[in-house]
Parts: sequence; C-alpha cells; structure tokens
Amino acid sequence: MQEQMIGKVSDFFARPVVAAMELTAALKVGDKIHFKGQHTDFETIVGSMQINNINVSEAKQGDSVGIKISQRVRKGDSVYKIID
Repeated sequence: MQEQMIGKVSDFFARPVVAAMELTAALKVGDKIHFKGQHTDFETIVGSMQINNINVSEAKQGDSVGIKISQRVRKGDSVYKIID
C-alpha cells in the first residue's frame, strides 16, 4: 500500500463534521484517504466533496475542498491518498 500526499487540512467544522483542505494533487469521490497528524490518524473513503458549497465529484490541485468525515481533524494535519 502506497500513500501520496495530496494536501493539508486548512479548517475543521464540528457540525456537520467537515474537513476543509487545500489540495496539492487531484482527488475524486470514492478515493481512500488517510489523515495524519500529531493527534490524528485515520482512513476514510471520500463519500462527498464540495467546492464553495457546491457538490463536485472531483477536484484538482490548488482547489480548496470540504469533505464530510467521521472524526475530528486538526488544522495542519496532512492528507494522503491511498494507492493500492
């Protein structure tokens, strides 16, 4: 299993539980991602993604996206795409 860094968490919202991320690589709905930081370490599959509150199925490098997640993340946490 390989991981490619695709961005960093820029913000976190508790209700609904959403991570805002600045992407350094492309990301699609259905991709498996890994959040990693000093107090964060979990994997999830991207179920939905938004840019400026509009649902999108994919985003490119440089986009700022919001992703619904199941756990808390922290600003500055790294985000990796898991490549099988």
